[in-house]
Amino acid sequence: MFKQRMDSALSSAMNSLTRYPQTMVRFTVLASGSRGNATVVTGGRTRILVDCGLSCRELFRRMKLADEELETLDAILISHEHSDHVGGVAVTARKLKIPVYFTEGTHRAWMRWLQPRRQMTYAQWLEQIRRQAAERQAEADNPAEEGEPDESDLVLDSSAEAAGPAEVADPAPAKDPSWLPAVEYFAAGVAFEIGDIQISPFTTPHDAADPVGFVFASEGVRMGFVTDLGYISPNVKAQLQDLDLLLLESNHDLEMLRDGPYPWAVKQRVMSRVGHLSNEAAAGFLEDDYDGQAAYVILAHLSESNNLPELARVTAERALNGRANLIANRLLLAAQNEPLSSLYF
Repeated sequence: MFKQRMDSALSSAMNSLTRYPQTMVRFTVLASGSRGNATVVTGGRTRILVDCGLSCRELFRRMKLADEELETLDAILISHEHSDHVGGVAVTARKLKIPVYFTEGTHRAWMRWLQPRRQMTYAQWLEQIRRQAAERQAEADNPAEEGEPDESDLVLDSSAEAAGPAEVADPAPAKDPSWLPAVEYFAAGVAFEIGDIQISPFTTPHDAADPVGFVFASEGVRMGFVTDLGYISPNVKAQLQDLDLLLLESNHDLEMLRDGPYPWAVKQRVMSRVGHLSNEAAAGFLEDDYDGQAAYVILAHLSESNNLPELARVTAERALNGRANLIANRLLLAAQNEPLSSLYF
């Protein structure tokens, strides 16, 4: 009888444990700033890492601190190709054997960043062409004994010829820094799903190949995610409505940036319409265009050189105009050096 009661209790506990993850929505910012960005979004049984700008080792350390199980990540989702968003993506994806989702433009830009092309003079280029022609002539003068080449002998281009057919067919991670277990493409404006999470990507104004923000939806909860944008364009405003959580860039204080240590060219880039969102611009959206529906508003991507957390907070609080309380518009700041406590729905 005692054994039956124990078995029944254990079965009930196990059922409870299996039900809980299926209905849980969780949002954990692991790092946010110019030295690395990473966030874990959980919906139902699916867990996605949004951006991977930390080293693999540091990412795993942050996940452990935040009580996030790295083994259960299902995919990595990339917003754009700048190093503070993709610095650790290749090693992490290979370590966990999970797919990485990019727009096609972002994937191509990331691959070019990892494998920059060597510059050469006209004379060097001409010598390379002559050498390749001589190699092809030598092959024609000494044909293989077999009549028909198999597929492994086909050369797609001159760079593949130099690398050899084995590397073209199956690039090894150690020799190809851009090798990933799997790559999936998505497009801005086209919603898609990863497991139990629906994702709506939208274009953002930033100086990258094809930058995007996201709205995540799962279990009836909607979470907006947008950083790295020079201004809040009409399409971004339209996306950031009817949310339960809003993560919004509040990168710099304009006076601190103008008086700060950056070279003038960098300051111009940050302040441009494809740069980063200032405290004042974020506050302008919160005051004039935000519908005030989110339970949490997270200020993210704060500059360590050109901002202060309290400046960002006070500017946003004034914009919210007293709407922040324990059940709506609770204002939080994401940090560079430590995870933000997980938020549950």
